[in-house]
Amino acid sequence: MQLSPNEHNNFSLTRFESMLKTNDVYFFDSEEFEEIIHYYLENGKMALAKKATKLGLEQHPTATNLKLFQIEMFIFEGKLDIAEQLLDELYLLEQSNEEIYIQKANIYSRKDNHKKAILLLEKALHITEDQVDVLSLLGMEYLFLEDFENAKYYFMRCLESDDQDYSALYNIIYCFDFLEQHEEAIEYLNVFLNSNPYCEVAWHQLGKQYYQLKAYKKALAAFDFAIISDDRFIGAYLEKGKVHEKLKEYERAIESYTITLSLDDPTSFALLRIGKCHEKMGNLELALQFYTKCVEEDSLLDKAWIAITDFYFRSKNYQKALYYIEKAINIDSENVLYWKRYAKINKRLQLFEEAEHGYRRSIELGNYEMDTWLSRCDILLQLGEYNAAINNLLQAMEFYPENAEIEFRLAGLYYSLSELNKGAFHLRNALDLDEEFILILEELFPNILHKKEVLQLIENHQNPSA
Repeated sequence: MQLSPNEHNNFSLTRFESMLKTNDVYFFDSEEFEEIIHYYLENGKMALAKKATKLGLEQHPTATNLKLFQIEMFIFEGKLDIAEQLLDELYLLEQSNEEIYIQKANIYSRKDNHKKAILLLEKALHITEDQVDVLSLLGMEYLFLEDFENAKYYFMRCLESDDQDYSALYNIIYCFDFLEQHEEAIEYLNVFLNSNPYCEVAWHQLGKQYYQLKAYKKALAAFDFAIISDDRFIGAYLEKGKVHEKLKEYERAIESYTITLSLDDPTSFALLRIGKCHEKMGNLELALQFYTKCVEEDSLLDKAWIAITDFYFRSKNYQKALYYIEKAINIDSENVLYWKRYAKINKRLQLFEEAEHGYRRSIELGNYEMDTWLSRCDILLQLGEYNAAINNLLQAMEFYPENAEIEFRLAGLYYSLSELNKGAFHLRNALDLDEEFILILEELFPNILHKKEVLQLIENHQNPSA
């Protein structure tokens, strides 16, 4: 009785693994070794794949395909020089083997020489019988070069050869998106859908393009067609929910998001959006329930912690808001959004040292927004840390060199420390930049405005001819 291909593969694999256990040596032809190696590579069993390759080459030292497997493993391990040397030796023997060009291109790609990799892949394209894989590799190399027009061209050729190649379709749309060619993407997808009317992925992508253009009714229609094509397509329900939110149709949005919860394990995104919809509808208890479920479902989702913190902050329940943001910080102490909220909440609670710590951590983590620098300065003023406030503002000036709000604060600080020349210098700068911000002195440094030299300088600025 003749074995079917699958039975034959299983038989070869069983024999091979039996050989490894008993240390006996069985003979396999080179094709059997190729099937065994391919199986191990597909299943991520690299050590067994290497073992099979070694034994295969011992039995078939001239087998080109086994040598190519060996080269592929050297490339995977980053041993590029060894792999290149072996490829050069193979090239002398077999110049018409496209796999040699493909692996050589792989090496150049690993070395970030994508132009050289493209030249080799073009050679492989001319001699291969199976062009789709090479076309896909060419598309990827052009993506690495950020040449999105050429990348798009090669991925389109992939899809022409195989209309089920959804990876190519996603890459095509990625290129359209990067080039901001949404109208062109819609035209392309409509042509594709004329030939593939039940392709849920294409309908889904078409809906996303309409969403980008704020054509929300057309986006809804596209997502509906995606759902007709596959009524378990979670992505389409989620996108449909987003569109209903944009249209302020919150009940319909909740309906779409809720369907996803019944199709699979609850996603934190769906739970979060349901909570947001309930909050916008004024269903505050329900909103809170879903925010709580969301942080329980995915404790690493910063948007969930921010949603529940902001919920309590808006409700003026600052203690609860602080409780949740501290929990979030314990999970991820490098998240600048958490520290900004931590500072803001502590400021409301008049816990100024904690607030200052929050703003300082925000800056240390790379948040250089003007508001962060100014808020920290004002907190340091509350704490009487004038020199620290000055240093903070001098750092801010590196990012905002001509800013009246910074200059007025520096003027007030230097005058407060009786450094009159520096105070006058920054006050002149501030008045030249925007005199209206003199309110900062009235608010933060009311005593400064009574000083004779300050009043004289302001008067001279307002009446230069006098």
